[in-house]
Amino acid sequence: MEAQESSELVEEAIGDKSKTRTALTISVFAMVLAFASLGGSNAAKESMHENIQASNAYAFYQAKNIRQTSLKIAVSDLELQVLQQPAMPGPAKEAIAKKIAEYKKTVDRYESEPETKEGKKELMLKAKEHETARDHALRQDPWFDYGEGMLQIAIVLLSVSMIGAIPAMFYVGTFLGSLGFLATLNGFFLFV
Repeated sequence: MEAQESSELVEEAIGDKSKTRTALTISVFAMVLAFASLGGSNAAKESMHENIQASNAYAFYQAKNIRQTSLKIAVSDLELQVLQQPAMPGPAKEAIAKKIAEYKKTVDRYESEPETKEGKKELMLKAKEHETARDHALRQDPWFDYGEGMLQIAIVLLSVSMIGAIPAMFYVGTFLGSLGFLATLNGFFLFV
């Protein structure tokens, strides 16, 4: 074997190692890209779901508030009736007093129902919890987008470096892919 043949074999072996390293890097980044895509999709779905749940809780709160206000108006009307008609017969006054007490009890129940968790106080807490979950998902979503973008560009650059044997492209692609990996991690855990 001549010196030239052995140097060609060495160059070929080095080239194969470089291609193998690049191919492995591409496959790792492709796997991370799949996680980023999945995380972004889930964050978007969760933010939409939690937003709908918060809207539903607020709508239920408003319905309770309207009913409560209607009952308060009815109580005021009945109390005015009793004041306007001092000569009202006793059974009528008793019936009105009973109705007033019933309405006031319902007004209080609409304010807070811990056993069913459907009072205004409980509904407001539920709506706030859904808003918090929605806001968390909305903070996660852009990080997955950043990660996806950087990982896709990294995969393209690494592919070009492998085809064209351009080491600079490998380093730039690896750097971008690493940033994409970190952005994806941040999407899941929100370190930043």
